[in-house]
Amino acid sequence: MLYRELPIVRVDDETFVPATHPVVEEMPLSVTVNGRHALTAMTSPAMIREFVVGFLYTERIVRDLAEIESIRIEGNTASVLTKNPFAILTSHKTVLSGCGGSTSFLDAGHLPTIRSDLTLAPETIRAATKETLDSDLHRITGGIHLVGLFDAEGRAIRIAEDIGRHNALDRVVGHGLLEQIDFSRTFAVSSGRISSEMVRKCLVANIPVIVSRGATTTTAVEAAEAGGLTIVGFVRSKKMNIYTGWERVRGASQATAGE
Repeated sequence: MLYRELPIVRVDDETFVPATHPVVEEMPLSVTVNGRHALTAMTSPAMIREFVVGFLYTERIVRDLAEIESIRIEGNTASVLTKNPFAILTSHKTVLSGCGGSTSFLDAGHLPTIRSDLTLAPETIRAATKETLDSDLHRITGGIHLVGLFDAEGRAIRIAEDIGRHNALDRVVGHGLLEQIDFSRTFAVSSGRISSEMVRKCLVANIPVIVSRGATTTTAVEAAEAGGLTIVGFVRSKKMNIYTGWERVRGASQATAGE
């Protein structure tokens, strides 16, 4: 169960009524890699294996699924063994801005470059955004983010729900790795802001397009430009803003950014 009914006092003008309200679940997940602590993530209690795989990959602790020998999940702990016993020691995790609003620094010069010839029709982007946001859990609790991974034709590969959009993105990346999906032929849709961390994870996974119904940041745009990633924001009704890589959205090449 991803939520619980908790007791509240509901206020309507001057009326106070005891009631209950669904509240999304949050759990600490401790991840160890080769016996060393990698992180403690505050996350939703679902798709834990996919989250761990996606996190290891987008943090470049492993380069592909074959490097993971085993994942054991027991309660709030995930223990990972990799073929390289020193993997966690040689990883270079960058602390970036995220849902918690921590200090950020991103060196775009050390990020991968997208390798893909994917192009998308605007109607494909709009339909995928609508499908991603169609969540019963979000309607019930109002307390989760959604990230969808879609193929080039706009078919949903996996849609993940989590209290954090970065965790949700790791979940769909982990699912894609487990299902041997070619990320160069996919795009991601997020319910929340496109931060520099979201851009970094897409660049590492070689997902060429990230879409949101919300905003982006200047650091995210700069990193996306350097890495050849397409950012599309404010996808609402028939409108959208293409911030970078507009050549991947069919019809947008007729315009020049800034004109």
